[in-house]
Amino acid sequence: MFYTFIFNLIKGLLFILNGRTKVVGKENLPTDGKFVLVAPHRTYLDPVYIAVMSYPFRFSFMAKQELFKIPILSWIIRHLNAFPVDRDKPGVSAIKTPVNYLKNDELNVMIFPSGSRHSTELKGGAVTIARLGKSKIVPAVYSGPLTMKDLLMRKQATVKFGEPFEVKRKIEGVDDINEYYSNIIQDSFSELDESSNH
Repeated sequence: MFYTFIFNLIKGLLFILNGRTKVVGKENLPTDGKFVLVAPHRTYLDPVYIAVMSYPFRFSFMAKQELFKIPILSWIIRHLNAFPVDRDKPGVSAIKTPVNYLKNDELNVMIFPSGSRHSTELKGGAVTIARLGKSKIVPAVYSGPLTMKDLLMRKQATVKFGEPFEVKRKIEGVDDINEYYSNIIQDSFSELDESSNH
C-alpha cells in the first residue's frame, strides 16, 4: 500500500516538473518470473525514473548503509524495500538478501553499477544474484535530466529496457562466468544508449 502510494506520488511529481517520460521496451520486463534489473548509475535521478517507469513491477534495491541512519529517510526507504549495504565491504548480505527476495517474496531486484571501482563488482554481483535466484537479467538505461535544474527545464527523460537473458551456471569454453555476463551487460548498456541517440 505504502509502496503504491509513494510511487504514484513520485510519478505525479515527475510529470508536473518534467512532463511525460518516454518509455521504450517495457514489454521486455518478464511476466513469467522474477528478474534482476541492472542499469548504469549516472545520476541520483536514474533509480527514481527507472523504478517508477517499471511500475507495477516492484523491486528491492541496495542502498548505502549511511542512508539508514537518517530517521525519516530510513523509514521511507525501508518501506520501499531497500536494504543497507556497506559499499566498501559489501559482505555476504549484499548477495544473500536480494537472493532471498527473489526466491521467497514478490519482489524483483534492482542494481545500479556506476563508473566507479565498484562497477565491475556490482555487475558481477548482479550475475551471481540472478544465478542463485534463478532469475533473468534485464538491462536498462536512463537518459535525460541529470540535475534538479535539468528537471525543471523539462529536458526530455527516457527510460529504455533491453531484452532479458538467462544466466547459465556453465558455458563451454568460458572460464569466468561473471566476467562473461558482465560484458554482456555492458554491451547491452551501450546498445541501448546508442539506440537512444537515433
